[in-house]
Amino acid sequence: MATLRHSFIAGVGHYVPSRVVKNAELEPMMNTSDAWIQERTGIQERRWFEEGKDTTANMGANAARKALEMAGVEANDVQMIVFATLSPDYFFPGSGVLMQRELGITNNCPALDVRNQCSGFVYALSVADQFIRTGMYDTVLVVGSEIHSSGLDKSPEGRGVAVIFGDGAGAMVLRPSPSENQAILSTHLHAQGEHAEELIVKEPSSNRNNRVEYIVANQAELYPYMNGQNVFKHAVVRFPQVIKEALDQNGLQASEIDMLIPHQANLRITQYVQQKMGLGDDKVYSNIQRYGNTTAASVPLAFSEAVQEGKIKRGDLVCLAAFGSGFTWASALLKF
Repeated sequence: MATLRHSFIAGVGHYVPSRVVKNAELEPMMNTSDAWIQERTGIQERRWFEEGKDTTANMGANAARKALEMAGVEANDVQMIVFATLSPDYFFPGSGVLMQRELGITNNCPALDVRNQCSGFVYALSVADQFIRTGMYDTVLVVGSEIHSSGLDKSPEGRGVAVIFGDGAGAMVLRPSPSENQAILSTHLHAQGEHAEELIVKEPSSNRNNRVEYIVANQAELYPYMNGQNVFKHAVVRFPQVIKEALDQNGLQASEIDMLIPHQANLRITQYVQQKMGLGDDKVYSNIQRYGNTTAASVPLAFSEAVQEGKIKRGDLVCLAAFGSGFTWASALLKF
């Protein structure tokens, strides 16, 4: 029987739009305050895309170029693209093929889009890992990219959700592992569909005889809905569970983690998980204060920044974890 090989993260990169939107800018349009936003979310500012400059695909491409450069591979060396987003450029085709075109990849490699929202990148990473483990591909580009700002209800009625989300992208290049000290050890994926409507953008739904007419008459349903209290209640349970699952499978303890990169959902959730896992401030990376919740982009964006800042080094034990709409949740344990 053939022995499965490991994959490792050969390169990382990220991109955020240049437009910085501080809480003060939201105060008049949403009848809110900087203090209210920070108290509930920890967010101080976020990035919003610029129409005509930023797209979901080209933000992903900008992050991917940095990851490819770090990995020392050319765009046409990529044998598969896995693109995670809940905000694709088009209803179809997916953003993966658009980014393939943007990067000038001409080798006809497959491009797979993943729609698992906040857990999307960790799901995508797991998919890419399987293709390398089985030997089907040697170079897989994994990207998370989101434009939320164009789809938010920026009125006082929508502020509970609108203040949370921002735009950005992150990328990783996966290659076969060169050593035991550089490897994705395991990934863990879960879902609980009974809570699907607790965090949802319901429209445009295909379950309408004339969905266009319905949307015109019910435009408010194009905006995201979130039962924040219920999401928080489940998140603080699932995060520690899925982190412990990864540690247990690999015979490791939380104290051995060099860095935890959680999905940047809410600083209060991250702080709760940090306390529950007994991790010091130097072992948990948060950048939600500057970018808000960038959904599928948040984990690779934070990972890339942490590497750039020297807070994650080669050989470090890193845990990635995410929870979100679906409900879905996931983790990955790796040696960078």
